[in-house]
Amino acid sequence: MNIRSAKEKDIPRIIELLGQVLQIHADIRPDIFILNTTKYTDSELQALLKDGRKPIYVAVNAEDVCVGYAFCQLQEQPFSNNMVPFRSLFIDDLCVDKAARGKHIGERLFEYVKQEAKRMGCYEVTLNVWAGNTSAEGFYEKMGMKTKERTMEYIL
Repeated sequence: MNIRSAKEKDIPRIIELLGQVLQIHADIRPDIFILNTTKYTDSELQALLKDGRKPIYVAVNAEDVCVGYAFCQLQEQPFSNNMVPFRSLFIDDLCVDKAARGKHIGERLFEYVKQEAKRMGCYEVTLNVWAGNTSAEGFYEKMGMKTKERTMEYIL
């Protein structure tokens, strides 16, 4: 298995994997997520591939077929009176094909993202996890992540 930057040829597989993630989220929050959709369209993915501040990394098998991805966003915390400035690499989405889970692909993707974040001079790697996605929470805790802050809601 190899990890590299995503290419246009990866878009069809990325779309498939986005569908798997959507299904997980729709099962948890059907009031928010719309079934049979994906977070990005083909054209939006093409644009993202050209955006240096939003790298997409893919894990590929021996045939160079995408079996997992990590969508990232470089973020800057500007100086304020009460916070120091710093740079973060935010993992917007991380997925491993359900047929390839249990083979440490997610761990390798996460480690790759950490290395890239260090290379970019980032202070931290961050992400959000939907409440109820206990497998993702367990995975990220296993990777050493800790809760930094929580978003809470009150549905009207």
